[in-house]
Amino acid sequence: MTMVAIFSGAGISTDSGIPDYRGPNGMWRQDPGAEQLVTYGPYMADPEIRRRSWRMRLDGPVLDAEPNVAHRAIAAYERTSGNPLRVITQNVDGLHQAAGVSARKVLELHGSARSVVCTACHARSTAAEALDRVRAGEDDPACRACGGILKPATVMFGQRLDPVVLGNAMSIAKATEVFVVVGSSLQVQPAASLAGIAAEHGARLIIVNAEPTPYDPVADEVVREPIGTALPTLLDRLR
Repeated sequence: MTMVAIFSGAGISTDSGIPDYRGPNGMWRQDPGAEQLVTYGPYMADPEIRRRSWRMRLDGPVLDAEPNVAHRAIAAYERTSGNPLRVITQNVDGLHQAAGVSARKVLELHGSARSVVCTACHARSTAAEALDRVRAGEDDPACRACGGILKPATVMFGQRLDPVVLGNAMSIAKATEVFVVVGSSLQVQPAASLAGIAAEHGARLIIVNAEPTPYDPVADEVVREPIGTALPTLLDRLR
């Protein structure tokens, strides 16, 4: 058996209608000001930023998105390959689990957009409930338990990753025999360093991404073809 780890970034979900951040049609290029809406400092300090952020989520595609062929190919690999699989994702859309990958095998480095958390008392609830309140006229819904500021249960820019989740991801990167990067620019640290850690510990590093990444020079294989066709073919080879 061969242990395989898949590290997914925003590029894997673009075929599900969720724009990436830094690609040619990415969110930051289309609207550079949108980055403030997912940056912790401005979000906490400015009620207008929070109102715009909630509106962006209400109008956005994440909660209605469906898994695409790449997500389904990973789920099929887990079911049929017989090889140990772990998925480490930078994404917050929950589409790996929706495609059928076992939730216990998915590490969400940046949290989940499907939940919200109070920044004061840490009470959690569903994003759907919070967005229902926005639809009903609450443009900056507060925590029902303590009145604190609610935010999506995601790691915003300016926040640290959960050290336990990151530690688990590093352990996987050190142990895996094949490390497949899918749809990530590998620019956001410390998550991007997992590719280097895997390579340093002897893993075969495969990068499937439309644009060059800083880790291309140490990769064993770099694939530029569209993810929806390249990933199923690659996973068939890894069975």
